[in-house]
Amino acid sequence: MNTSWQLLLLYLPSIVFGLLLLHDVHHEPRQFRNAIWLLLFVVSLAGTLLLQFGREYLLLPVALLVVATPILVVAFLLINNVIVVGHEGLRLSTILPSLLALCILAMMTLFPLLSAYHAPLWLTSLAGLITLEGVWFFFTFAALLLYSYLYRLLPRKRLYDYIVVHGAGLLGDQPTPLLKGRLDKALQLWEQQGSKATIIVSGGQGSDEVISEAQAMEHYLVCERGVNPASIVQEAQSTTTLENLQYSKEIIEQRCQGRDYRAALVTSDYHVYRASEYASKVGLKADGIGSHTKGYYWPTAFIREFIAVSRAHLWPYIVIGVFWLIPTAIGLLNNQL
Repeated sequence: MNTSWQLLLLYLPSIVFGLLLLHDVHHEPRQFRNAIWLLLFVVSLAGTLLLQFGREYLLLPVALLVVATPILVVAFLLINNVIVVGHEGLRLSTILPSLLALCILAMMTLFPLLSAYHAPLWLTSLAGLITLEGVWFFFTFAALLLYSYLYRLLPRKRLYDYIVVHGAGLLGDQPTPLLKGRLDKALQLWEQQGSKATIIVSGGQGSDEVISEAQAMEHYLVCERGVNPASIVQEAQSTTTLENLQYSKEIIEQRCQGRDYRAALVTSDYHVYRASEYASKVGLKADGIGSHTKGYYWPTAFIREFIAVSRAHLWPYIVIGVFWLIPTAIGLLNNQL
């Protein structure tokens, strides 16, 4: 086999994953599998380049990096959690980094420890399932982290007919700093395109809120930022991200009467991908635009987002469970016979 064919075979996985990524991003950039193709492309290309150009002295640093990465991630998460709790207080949503760190430690140690101490077969097998599910969890976590960052960098030079701003809680009857960040980002986008778009402020009234988020958002834009009320439409029914998009889509389509349109979804940067994916599901033609989130809070927020995305894509976990269950059940039955 000549050198050209050898190189083609060597780079074939990278080429396949790269083509799948380009095809799906071109067709619909707001879908979960794009993140999988991207990470598979990066990993396969890195491995191929290491095989082709690597030297023996690179093997040790690469091996050390692979071993050290989980430990460094655990340390980072625990340190970050201390900072988050110091700023935001102690509650379930603020201890997510520590919970993720514990999951990483469990995935790394549970199966080896049970195997070493000759635990019952069913318990060792269960630990193996946890490890397999954990590998997929952390692979997709890294994939979505990388893709969601690149998704926010995709060029968006079009003019928008509608700018949808997602609610994010209130302090009394005032937007939280996080929500003000979203509103300010939407206002910046609105002004950049000549103040011509309609701004849809989206958010209902929670059980602990004195007014709807949409009311508070409009009041902020009109009274504090000087926006003409005629440029603002309230969507004050929604209580979830999906409802934000469904109800906003209904408003847009009622106003457009069948005419083509393009919308922007303005939310916090960590929330951009999930909001955009949900927009794709409900058929809303929109691009995600992210407002800045404080650095210390970003890991906690992204973990919460990833859990929400994973709940919408459970089938790989089910498939892994089925492939684990069949040989495990056969093995247990053989041991009993």
